[in-house]
Amino acid sequence: MQNLDYRVIQQAIDWLEQGQTIWLCTVLSTFGSSPREPGAMMVAKADGAHVGSLSGGCVEEDFLDRLVQGEYTLPSVVIRYGGDSEENRNPKVKLPCGGALEVLVEKRSPESHFVDQLRTLLQGLSSGEALEREVGLAGGNVSLHPVDDHGSRVIWEQGSETIKIVVVPVARLILAGYSTVADACARFALGLGYAVVLCDPREDIAGTHNLPEGVEFIAQLPSVYLGKDGACAPSTAVVATTHDPKIDDLAMMAAVKTPAGYIGVMGSMRTSKARAERLKRSGGLTEAEIQRIHMPVGLDIGSKTPAEIALSIMADVVRARRQLFRAVS
Repeated sequence: MQNLDYRVIQQAIDWLEQGQTIWLCTVLSTFGSSPREPGAMMVAKADGAHVGSLSGGCVEEDFLDRLVQGEYTLPSVVIRYGGDSEENRNPKVKLPCGGALEVLVEKRSPESHFVDQLRTLLQGLSSGEALEREVGLAGGNVSLHPVDDHGSRVIWEQGSETIKIVVVPVARLILAGYSTVADACARFALGLGYAVVLCDPREDIAGTHNLPEGVEFIAQLPSVYLGKDGACAPSTAVVATTHDPKIDDLAMMAAVKTPAGYIGVMGSMRTSKARAERLKRSGGLTEAEIQRIHMPVGLDIGSKTPAEIALSIMADVVRARRQLFRAVS
């Protein structure tokens, strides 16, 4: 799986199981311009090997230099980069536009039960369950609690000895039906770290599609799949691009009954207006349910080719997810 949080946690587990001590770093807060958001993670070991990032470059370089030199011996500590922090002793480390960020650094040994908690986190990332890590700064104790998935966030007040970090599931993209646009969406989504599912009941599609490795193909009507318990979470996007009302309309009717964070269907403005009326008349959807559906789906970038249309769709999916993060941070 290409999701960065998933790869960070998996690498942490691997190193602990190999008998290595690890340092798990989590961005707690950002001020001004900062490339990564609260909740972003990186894991490193004593020789400087690492997976993930905190700022996109400068902060990682300084942190890893200090780590190799033997700093960060406490079970947990909060460090600050940028701004007027005394902790930032390296004058070369300056975030863009005078930004600053605070990072929780946890030192974890292979003898601890921490690896079991990481396995639980990994399962939550895969299964759609959001988990809250409650970290005690004084002793580094950690507990896990299931929480509602409302977007990645950190709960911490300056001076508090307890930090709460919500680790949200891997974002999923459910493609309702196969098309050249759906194929291109799947490829973009995989690169963005999404788990991708494509549902299509048509026998000719099942035997001829050439979806990229990593896409789960389900030979089933999308509306049936969407009706299953747990199929969608707030981190799920549902997109239909077939131009076949039997697939697209039914998928929209099912999707609005789920907690999916993004729902969209492809079509022109004229087609979308007709679909909205059809969904109200035949599908019984309310005005509030209709408003949840992005139609036409995607950002208006003047796209024409399947790849360009897919780019506009995935850009809008990412935009909506980032808005969710900002709303709850």
